[in-house]
Amino acid sequence: MSASWTWHGGGMEAARTHFGGEDWIDLSTGINPHPWPGTNALAIDWQRLPERHELAGLEAAAADYFEVDPRHVCAVPGTEIGLRLAGGLVGGSAHYVAPTYRTHGEMIAGAIRMTLDAAGAGTVILANPNNPDGRALSSAQLRGLLDRRDPGAWLLLDEAFADVDPALSLAGAIDDARPLMIFRSFGKFFGLAGVRLGFVLGPSPMLDAIRAALGAWPVSAAAIAIGTAAYRDRSWTEAMRARLRNDAAALDAVLAAAGHAAIGACPLFRLIEVPSGIALFEQLARHAILTRPFAEQPRWLRIGLPSTGEALARLETALRG
Repeated sequence: MSASWTWHGGGMEAARTHFGGEDWIDLSTGINPHPWPGTNALAIDWQRLPERHELAGLEAAAADYFEVDPRHVCAVPGTEIGLRLAGGLVGGSAHYVAPTYRTHGEMIAGAIRMTLDAAGAGTVILANPNNPDGRALSSAQLRGLLDRRDPGAWLLLDEAFADVDPALSLAGAIDDARPLMIFRSFGKFFGLAGVRLGFVLGPSPMLDAIRAALGAWPVSAAAIAIGTAAYRDRSWTEAMRARLRNDAAALDAVLAAAGHAAIGACPLFRLIEVPSGIALFEQLARHAILTRPFAEQPRWLRIGLPSTGEALARLETALRG
């Protein structure tokens, strides 16, 4: 199985080349298939650098959305960079909770893979909700993990999918006195991954160090304009959360009818376990449907949300063979 599909979601061009066909449905990512619709209405000045007050306005809009003080919010050009910068600042020994993103194992040199049950009192890296299995911990469980950190140890919490249920977020615990940093993605929930925008939430001294590493213009004028407007669009946000729950329920029903028990509490994707995830991946690919297999877990297959009823019906047909 090519790393084009087992390393990360996407790889559509490789799929077309390998399997043929043109009218592909991409269910390989956990990105909202219903993007925030306001991008074309925004006036973006491509000829000048963003002003400081515009970046501050973006961080203020995001802080209001996350319900934290703006001084605890730092915009970054995607959470991938935020994770790696924060990991370099924290350093030392660390554990990352698996299964999870590959980046979590790389952001602190020498980080050791472990299960959630084995989480000790040192620095811990984990995602909530988790990818790819959709495991979700309550804020009370997360506070328990935070309270158990040894002096000098951190809880590094990736909340890339927390927008779907704000009650899961630990953002309210951010404080200069707490060893907690949270990483939030813009592109996943708002369906605009190409904007490359994310945020680090944490103690002000750590954010100052991240800002110093990023330099004067950390994100683009387009990211500032789109992010500021989208975070202020609360009516869209609330309606989208309800829509995603309904879409996930419809996907669950299709999977169940095909004999698959979907797991996970994140409505942007589902994980199923089958005799051969690779075989099912290839079966669906022959119907021009791209999903996400895993080299290290050959019985797993992650399936994102179809964007339309027609796409869901195509998946239902493809699951039958």
